[in-house]
Amino acid sequence: MDYIEYIFKVKPLQPGTEILIAELGYAGFESFVETENGVKAYIQKAEWDNAILDGINCLASKEFKIEYIFSEIAQINWNEEWERNFNPIEVDGKCTVRAPFHTKKSFQYEIVIEPKMSFGTGHHETTFMMLQFILENDFQNKTVLDMGCGTAVLAILASMRGASKLDAIDIDEWCFENSMENIQRNDCENISVYLGDAFLLEDKSYDVIIANINRNILLNDMEAYKNSLNKGGALYLSGFYRDDLPIITECCNNLQLQFVENKEKNNWVAAKFIL
Repeated sequence: MDYIEYIFKVKPLQPGTEILIAELGYAGFESFVETENGVKAYIQKAEWDNAILDGINCLASKEFKIEYIFSEIAQINWNEEWERNFNPIEVDGKCTVRAPFHTKKSFQYEIVIEPKMSFGTGHHETTFMMLQFILENDFQNKTVLDMGCGTAVLAILASMRGASKLDAIDIDEWCFENSMENIQRNDCENISVYLGDAFLLEDKSYDVIIANINRNILLNDMEAYKNSLNKGGALYLSGFYRDDLPIITECCNNLQLQFVENKEKNNWVAAKFIL
């Protein structure tokens, strides 16, 4: 079976690449390989036509500069491609995130993830910093929400750190299915996965909320997070740049959420707030 390969160069790389992959997935593209400059995307030739990109909104957005070329290629060994581009990560000498085909290592916390097309292997700066926050803070017997869960890697580590009950929510059906697989793979029976967005938070409450999404969604949904957070609870946010921290902090302060600290990695930021 032949495929059409698109090679995209994306600026800024994130969240541009993440948004582009999500939109291409809805358009029928079935496999993605992230690169230093953007992403390679693949669709079966039988499913392709010249207008395939007409509905990709981020291509016309002034927020991103996206260039691309495309060509027809022969069948690809997707497992080989995926394995070539996913190496294990280590977080602060305590946690490792690896794929099922990687050799098991001796860490306090070992998470086995098969991300497929979902965001959240720990390689991206935002996920890495959120893993650090979870390692550094108390999750024992806490009720936890992982909002925009992707692969559910954050919920899985929170479960391993002693959280009592967890919800993982994502608006993307592929992420929903992938999270279910990864939760089962890591024997985390106390995590429930839901398909949807912040509207699902009505009448729910948590001791800890984790949201690694992007600035605009965080700002739009911040009130829903605050209303679902128990008094004294902690809110961990990431998916935005250093320059976005003031507007994120202002939004939180207006909702009586107090800034505690933040981490920074390659201009990306993760921040902790408490109610």
